[in-house]
Amino acid sequence: MHTPLMSVVVTCCLTLGSAATVVAQERDVRDDSRAARRSPVVEVFESARDSVVNISSTEVVTVRSPFGGSLFEEFFNMPTRPRQYTRTSVGSGFVIHADGYIVTNAHVVAGTTERKVAFADGREYPAEIIAIDTERDLAVLKIEAGRPLPPLPIGRSDDLMIGETVIAIGNPLGFQSTVTAGVISALGRDLDVSRDLRLDDLIQTDASINPGNSGGPLLNVLGELIGINTAIRGDAQNIGFAIPVDRLREVLPDLLDVERRYRIVSGLMVDTKDLPRIIAVEPDTPAALAGVEVGDVLEMVAGRPVQGGIDYYIALIGRHGGERLPLRIRRGDRVRELVIQLRDRPAPDGARLAREKLGASIAPLDQNSARELGLPDEQGLFIAAVERGGPSEASGLEPRDILIRVGRHDVTTLESLGQLLEKLESGEVTPITILRVERRGKYILSGRVRVR
Repeated sequence: MHTPLMSVVVTCCLTLGSAATVVAQERDVRDDSRAARRSPVVEVFESARDSVVNISSTEVVTVRSPFGGSLFEEFFNMPTRPRQYTRTSVGSGFVIHADGYIVTNAHVVAGTTERKVAFADGREYPAEIIAIDTERDLAVLKIEAGRPLPPLPIGRSDDLMIGETVIAIGNPLGFQSTVTAGVISALGRDLDVSRDLRLDDLIQTDASINPGNSGGPLLNVLGELIGINTAIRGDAQNIGFAIPVDRLREVLPDLLDVERRYRIVSGLMVDTKDLPRIIAVEPDTPAALAGVEVGDVLEMVAGRPVQGGIDYYIALIGRHGGERLPLRIRRGDRVRELVIQLRDRPAPDGARLAREKLGASIAPLDQNSARELGLPDEQGLFIAAVERGGPSEASGLEPRDILIRVGRHDVTTLESLGQLLEKLESGEVTPITILRVERRGKYILSGRVRVR
């Protein structure tokens, strides 16, 4: 007896339909299982990984003091034994602003001659040092990515709890985009990182932190930045340390120095430690003319809610003179909408200020001078002459030295130098860093000069 063709087709269809149903059911089970396993750590990593970067740096220098018994040794801290080396190191960092600003540890980039920043998607960019604070072990870099970058949300560290879950993301030993999790083991720890550096009030965590994690973020379960991973104990396991994010809040406005960098004037100073409260309004500035008063609390800047005072300074990045900056402020029980019209800041005469305050004739380091000194590119400013008996000579500076950094900020143009010198008062002592090129090698030297 033959089975009708229609019956065969129906049977096949039923069989295929049943198989599809089973596959769909299995997929649903897997999806349910995956959803059940989706922990806060998974959520935080997926939201933050594109904001965390690998930082690779190269340093080729000879460091020694060839000036035994001179005034130079009184002002500059230098090793007694010469050494020439090529060092390649890795560290971590994270995006703090969409325009390409990145935060890391100072020790990750200090003294480096070349830096590259790599993202999780493999894209790499050369990085410029904007500012370094060695005392707090913090630094800000700038890259030109040609696209908006995803910044990490900045949290707080004044309400941390011992035992709460934390997540570290970084590049330990060069293994990019590594995530580890643990708890806050203790708060308020002090640590002697080296002979010359002591960090205090650190967060202690048992989340695995290894060489290469330095400069990466420590996050809470909401994905908010609460610390910057900075150190480990080489003689212990599961003991790592992070700089509290409130320390970054305190110093970031000065590190960014947005008004100097973008040559704008707002006239506001905002508290970054607690409430975003106005703590100073300079007279005859855009803020004063707009009616902002000391004690006002910022609620919104340019249409964005303000969580802390640092949000105001970040909102200034990339702005220009003449631009209107809407603010919503709270004054007592009343809310007011105000508009600051930013003003251009006149460019200072860096060459004149260098002569007046440093007693040195300083010029841009052009391509020919860089080639003559054996430098790969035009980095820093060329010290052409030093005034006899002036501040620079007293600090040991010499003609043909290359001025790299003043205070926390790198100097690459006379304008950038002038912007830093115009803020220094007579008699103030500021750190400086130079590059000295001799037959025996290149020397990166750090010290201090008293401006006049």
